[in-house]
Amino acid sequence: MNVRPLLVCALLVFVACTPRNIPGTQIADTEDNRAIINVMERFRAALEARDAKALQGLVSKSFRDNSGTEDPSDDLTYENLPQALPTLFARIDSPQVTMDIRKVDVKNTGVATVIYYWNATWRAPGLLDKPQRDSELEQMVLQKEDGKWRIVTGF
Repeated sequence: MNVRPLLVCALLVFVACTPRNIPGTQIADTEDNRAIINVMERFRAALEARDAKALQGLVSKSFRDNSGTEDPSDDLTYENLPQALPTLFARIDSPQVTMDIRKVDVKNTGVATVIYYWNATWRAPGLLDKPQRDSELEQMVLQKEDGKWRIVTGF
Protein backbone atom coordinates (compact mmCIF):
# COMPACT_ATOMS: atom_id res chain seq x y z
CA MET A 1 0.00 0.00 0.00
CA ASN A 2 1.29 3.43 -0.93
CA VAL A 3 1.20 5.70 2.15
CA ARG A 4 2.22 8.90 0.37
CA PRO A 5 -1.31 9.79 -0.94
CA LEU A 6 -2.71 9.30 2.56
CA LEU A 7 -0.09 11.61 4.04
CA VAL A 8 -0.75 14.25 1.38
CA CYS A 9 -4.51 14.07 2.06
CA ALA A 10 -3.97 14.30 5.81
CA LEU A 11 -1.68 17.30 5.37
CA LEU A 12 -4.21 19.07 3.13
CA VAL A 13 -6.98 18.52 5.68
CA PHE A 14 -4.73 19.81 8.48
CA VAL A 15 -3.76 22.94 6.53
CA ALA A 16 -7.37 23.62 5.51
CA CYS A 17 -8.47 23.49 9.16
CA THR A 18 -5.72 25.75 10.47
CA PRO A 19 -7.05 29.20 11.40
CA ARG A 20 -5.73 31.99 9.21
CA ASN A 21 -3.76 34.81 10.79
CA ILE A 22 -3.75 38.47 9.88
CA PRO A 23 -0.69 38.89 7.64
CA GLY A 24 2.45 39.76 9.58
CA THR A 25 0.95 38.72 12.92
CA GLN A 26 0.14 35.68 15.01
CA ILE A 27 -3.41 37.02 15.47
CA ALA A 28 -6.39 35.09 14.11
CA ASP A 29 -7.97 36.74 11.10
CA THR A 30 -11.44 37.60 12.37
CA GLU A 31 -13.69 40.58 11.77
CA ASP A 32 -13.33 41.77 15.39
CA ASN A 33 -9.54 41.36 15.42
CA ARG A 34 -9.22 43.33 12.17
CA ALA A 35 -11.45 46.10 13.55
CA ILE A 36 -9.45 46.24 16.79
CA ILE A 37 -6.13 46.41 14.92
CA ASN A 38 -7.62 49.21 12.82
CA VAL A 39 -8.44 51.14 16.03
CA MET A 40 -4.88 50.58 17.24
CA GLU A 41 -3.47 51.91 13.95
CA ARG A 42 -5.73 54.96 14.09
CA PHE A 43 -4.59 55.50 17.70
CA ARG A 44 -0.93 55.32 16.62
CA ALA A 45 -1.50 57.69 13.69
CA ALA A 46 -3.39 60.18 15.89
CA LEU A 47 -0.51 60.22 18.40
CA GLU A 48 1.99 60.94 15.63
CA ALA A 49 -0.25 63.66 14.20
CA ARG A 50 -0.85 65.06 17.70
CA ASP A 51 -4.53 64.97 16.78
CA ALA A 52 -6.51 65.28 20.02
CA LYS A 53 -9.84 65.26 18.21
CA ALA A 54 -9.04 61.95 16.45
CA LEU A 55 -8.01 60.38 19.78
CA GLN A 56 -11.22 61.61 21.42
CA GLY A 57 -13.15 59.89 18.63
CA LEU A 58 -11.52 56.53 19.47
CA VAL A 59 -12.38 56.42 23.16
CA SER A 60 -15.48 55.25 25.00
CA LYS A 61 -17.51 57.67 27.08
CA SER A 62 -16.46 55.46 30.00
CA PHE A 63 -12.74 55.96 29.18
CA ARG A 64 -10.50 56.35 32.20
CA ASP A 65 -6.73 56.01 32.46
CA ASN A 66 -4.60 56.69 35.54
CA SER A 67 -1.49 57.56 33.49
CA GLY A 68 0.44 54.95 35.45
CA THR A 69 0.41 56.94 38.69
CA GLU A 70 -1.46 56.97 42.00
CA ASP A 71 -2.09 60.72 41.64
CA PRO A 72 -5.71 61.27 40.49
CA SER A 73 -4.88 64.78 39.25
CA ASP A 74 -3.19 63.36 36.13
CA ASP A 75 -5.92 60.83 35.31
CA LEU A 76 -7.36 61.02 31.83
CA THR A 77 -11.10 60.68 31.26
CA TYR A 78 -13.41 61.10 28.31
CA GLU A 79 -14.46 64.46 29.74
CA ASN A 80 -10.97 65.93 30.26
CA LEU A 81 -9.28 64.64 27.08
CA PRO A 82 -10.27 67.73 25.03
CA GLN A 83 -8.30 69.92 27.48
CA ALA A 84 -5.51 67.52 28.49
CA LEU A 85 -4.35 66.31 25.09
CA PRO A 86 -3.76 69.69 23.40
CA THR A 87 -1.75 70.78 26.46
CA LEU A 88 0.35 67.61 26.26
CA PHE A 89 0.79 67.81 22.49
CA ALA A 90 1.89 71.46 22.71
CA ARG A 91 4.93 70.34 24.76
CA ILE A 92 6.22 67.77 22.25
CA ASP A 93 7.47 67.84 18.68
CA SER A 94 7.93 65.15 16.06
CA PRO A 95 6.45 62.16 17.84
CA GLN A 96 7.09 58.86 16.09
CA VAL A 97 5.34 55.73 17.32
CA THR A 98 5.57 52.11 16.24
CA MET A 99 3.42 49.33 17.61
CA ASP A 100 3.84 45.59 17.54
CA ILE A 101 0.52 44.03 18.48
CA ARG A 102 1.29 40.76 20.21
CA LYS A 103 -2.13 39.49 21.27
CA VAL A 104 -5.81 40.32 20.92
CA ASP A 105 -8.24 38.60 23.28
CA VAL A 106 -11.92 39.21 22.51
CA LYS A 107 -14.37 38.11 25.20
CA ASN A 108 -18.03 37.19 24.69
CA THR A 109 -18.91 40.21 26.85
CA GLY A 110 -17.88 42.65 24.11
CA VAL A 111 -14.61 43.55 25.84
CA ALA A 112 -11.18 42.96 24.31
CA THR A 113 -7.65 43.27 25.63
CA VAL A 114 -4.75 44.07 23.35
CA ILE A 115 -1.16 43.39 24.37
CA TYR A 116 1.24 45.50 22.36
CA TYR A 117 4.83 46.66 22.41
CA TRP A 118 5.36 50.26 21.46
CA ASN A 119 8.39 52.38 20.68
CA ALA A 120 8.12 56.14 20.76
CA THR A 121 10.52 58.99 20.08
CA TRP A 122 9.77 62.69 20.46
CA ARG A 123 11.35 66.03 21.15
CA ALA A 124 10.42 68.25 24.07
CA PRO A 125 11.77 71.70 23.16
CA GLY A 126 12.30 73.96 26.13
CA LEU A 127 12.37 71.01 28.52
CA LEU A 128 15.07 68.68 27.21
CA ASP A 129 17.84 69.09 24.64
CA LYS A 130 17.98 65.52 23.36
CA PRO A 131 15.24 63.53 21.62
CA GLN A 132 13.43 61.28 24.06
CA ARG A 133 12.72 57.58 23.60
CA ASP A 134 10.47 55.15 25.37
CA SER A 135 9.41 51.59 24.72
CA GLU A 136 7.22 49.34 26.75
CA LEU A 137 4.93 46.35 26.70
CA GLU A 138 1.41 47.70 27.28
CA GLN A 139 -2.18 46.57 27.53
CA MET A 140 -5.18 48.42 26.11
CA VAL A 141 -8.79 47.52 26.86
CA LEU A 142 -11.48 48.13 24.27
CA GLN A 143 -15.23 47.71 24.40
CA LYS A 144 -17.70 47.25 21.58
CA GLU A 145 -20.27 50.05 21.63
CA ASP A 146 -22.93 50.43 18.95
CA GLY A 147 -21.00 48.01 16.74
CA LYS A 148 -17.67 49.90 17.04
CA TRP A 149 -14.64 49.13 19.15
CA ARG A 150 -13.72 51.97 21.50
CA ILE A 151 -10.81 52.40 23.93
CA VAL A 152 -11.77 52.07 27.61
CA THR A 153 -8.28 52.32 29.11
CA GLY A 154 -4.63 51.96 28.19
CA PHE A 155 -3.27 55.20 26.76
